[in-house]
Amino acid sequence: MGEERAAKQPRLDTEAANVIIQLESDEGVAAGPALSVPHTVTPQQLEVLLNGLLQKQEKMPYSFYIEGQELAGELGARLQKQKVSVEQSLCIVYMPQAVFRVRPVARCTASMSGHSEAVLTVQFSPNGKYLASGSGDTTLRFWDLNTQLPQFECKGHRNWVLVVAWSPDAAMVASGDMDGTIWLWDPATGQALGSCKGHTKWITSLVSE
Repeated sequence: MGEERAAKQPRLDTEAANVIIQLESDEGVAAGPALSVPHTVTPQQLEVLLNGLLQKQEKMPYSFYIEGQELAGELGARLQKQKVSVEQSLCIVYMPQAVFRVRPVARCTASMSGHSEAVLTVQFSPNGKYLASGSGDTTLRFWDLNTQLPQFECKGHRNWVLVVAWSPDAAMVASGDMDGTIWLWDPATGQALGSCKGHTKWITSLVSE
């Protein structure tokens, strides 16, 4: 008797064009009316369809379930495998997937004032504890990042300080200016160690290895 009833239940015809489905949330709320979709429809296509029905500004990823089992491929293949009846509209339950986003920093966490003109270059020390900055006021400044206070104001350049570079051991800092002069500094004391001249144009790059 049971076999006769099962035999009479309509099964999916692989030659049929469409299947009537009803998308519902896990709380049983329907997302729009019942729809006729191809039996070859995939979860990715259902996701596009669902986002359109929900009319959300931000598109969300979803998973789809038929009788408690997630749909991973074409709808028709799953219905045949599970031997699901299609006599009435097929209920497909959708659930949002977890979304992890990296949000940009939208606020300033700290500021350090001291230069009287625009800051043109900054470089962190190799150990991340200090900062060297060059400015249009012709000075180089060293900053303690733990206290966010200035350590030394270094004077010697006669034009804008355009580039700064730390030595790998953080024992020396080089700075180049718009006049083509390079100055060497001791970051522990702020004292000048010497200068190098020869370039006739701006110093645009310094590298310490």
